Amino acid sequence: MTSDDPHIRRAEPSDADEIFALAREFGLTFRPERAAFDLAFPQLLDDEDALILTAVAEGRVHGYLLGFVHLTLFANGPVAWVEEAMVQPGFRRQGIGRRLLEEFEVWARERQAGYVALATRRAPEFYKALGYEESANFYRKVLR
Repeated sequence: MTSDDPHIRRAEPSDADEIFALAREFGLTFRPERAAFDLAFPQLLDDEDALILTAVAEGRVHGYLLGFVHLTLFANGPVAWVEEAMVQPGFRRQGIGRRLLEEFEVWARERQAGYVALATRRAPEFYKALGYEESANFYRKVLR
């Protein structure tokens, strides 16, 4: 890793503008709105069951991951869920996504999560290379 390689750290309030810009690239079904983001972002930063990680290089956020740990009945305790993972297009294929997921896995293990899961149609080879396996179909119903 060189001095200008991105490092992974927890998100900070000052990261809001750059994370919002990335979230707007992430959204396919929903178009993130700034007012809703500005309400949610500080709450997520304060939520002990949520983690927002950033990949930062040269003072700029080039990727982020939002995930949660929550209790279950079927898995004998908590599990972890990656809700959003986004790397800026010009910074993909440089190990940033891998490092974001690995850091999230460390946090999930510390919280005694039985597994990490996520839903995506993108980059199945990437997730399989990290040891993730396809395990279920994903269903959703848009409520608004």
